[in-house]
Amino acid sequence: MPIYTVEHVTTYRYRRTVGFGEHRLMGRPRDTADQRLLDWSVSVSPAPDEVRSIQDALGNQITRIAISARAKELRIVNALTVDHTVVAPDEGLLRPYAQTWPFGYDTADSADLARLREPQADDPNHDVARWARRFLRGPETPTLGLLTDMTAAIRSDFAYRARFEEGVQDPSRTLALRTGTCRDYAVLMMEAVRSLGFAARFVSGYLHSPRSGERTGAGATHAWLDVYLPGLGWVDFDPTNNIVGSRDLIRVAAVRDWRQAVPLAGTWTGFPADSLGMDVSVEVRERCDREDARSSGAGRVVSFEGRSRAKAG
Repeated sequence: MPIYTVEHVTTYRYRRTVGFGEHRLMGRPRDTADQRLLDWSVSVSPAPDEVRSIQDALGNQITRIAISARAKELRIVNALTVDHTVVAPDEGLLRPYAQTWPFGYDTADSADLARLREPQADDPNHDVARWARRFLRGPETPTLGLLTDMTAAIRSDFAYRARFEEGVQDPSRTLALRTGTCRDYAVLMMEAVRSLGFAARFVSGYLHSPRSGERTGAGATHAWLDVYLPGLGWVDFDPTNNIVGSRDLIRVAAVRDWRQAVPLAGTWTGFPADSLGMDVSVEVRERCDREDARSSGAGRVVSFEGRSRAKAG
């Protein structure tokens, strides 16, 4: 049960002094059975006038930062510590009716899961749906085996390619190119499993890489998906690294559509030529001083540079 610390630094630079509008940060990890938040802080420079955190409709925490000061640089540091429990799905815990595909969700869950079962991306030629059906093993396919095979196939058959422009490729394009980023792969698999009737969510967070080069996508925010399986609940699948379960994955947000999981967004006022770009660095480490981390308490009050106070909504 490792303890992970994350420091996510975003720096915007400008040629001359500019003004800033509200910024929206999605940076507080979710508290779940396998992930306990020990500490979380946000530092902002120049000092903000107000910082207020609320929960969105899906239970993710959104932090809104209001800044009236003008500056040539805006720096936001999201720092956190989580107690992480590695969970691997146990096929034996699946409800009997869900152990093989196809199956229907229980009536009590169906209404809540309905939107999460609907494909969101256009697939006019049904390419993604046809690809998904390649993993079926006849009239009754082991559910966990189907999802595990699909996760492994993306890792082995596709080539990871860093892409710095905003947005996500259409899943059919990712399928045709056989290249993409972690978010492209997460959306492809999410749309594929939805075409088979599974409820799935896009997950944004961080990735711990135990040794240099062992994990793909470390050093930045990471994306994967989770699938709702009766008897197991939400199970993580990271097709970029062929991870099934929560190992090395630090969950921040889970959403229906990837557009709902932007880590940081905001506005500024100035001439377009004033922008010198943005630098982002993410460092994820495993802590050894477990007892010290435990004594720090869960969910410590957010701290800020300057005199502003955090407001919880």
